[in-house]
Amino acid sequence: MKAEYINPFVVSAVEVFQMMLGITPQRGQLGARKGIFTSQQCNIVLGVTGQLEGVIIYGMSIFTADKIASQMLGTTIRTFDELAASAIAELGNMISGNALTKLAGTGYRCHLSPPSIIRGTSVRISTLEIPTLVVPLVTEFGELEINVGLQERVK
Repeated sequence: MKAEYINPFVVSAVEVFQMMLGITPQRGQLGARKGIFTSQQCNIVLGVTGQLEGVIIYGMSIFTADKIASQMLGTTIRTFDELAASAIAELGNMISGNALTKLAGTGYRCHLSPPSIIRGTSVRISTLEIPTLVVPLVTEFGELEINVGLQERVK
């Protein structure tokens, strides 16, 4: 996978965190995986189709998801419920929509599937062996792991 595919997602995540949460995350070390795998407890999953295809996963702990949802909703979330899930899904939607706009500016036209929330640990999602780049973002709410598994569509 090309590193140029992940940069719009990282930049967009920082922008959305600044706008929606009033914080600036610190970027961690870029990593690579053979396919998408997350050990996080709460995952926002979005499919990408178009000139690029694959999967984006934003993974975090339930504690981090509760903190982010609380900030977004302006109320304390004590139990990760449907309202919290909706806020977290919208976070993934905003980051990914912004990132695809940036990718469109470089010539890649893509579309997003609606976000899904997957809870649990050691979640495996098949990407048909699309290589994945991973960047953690460290915030005062906890860590958000961005997993980008994209490839150019085979015609």
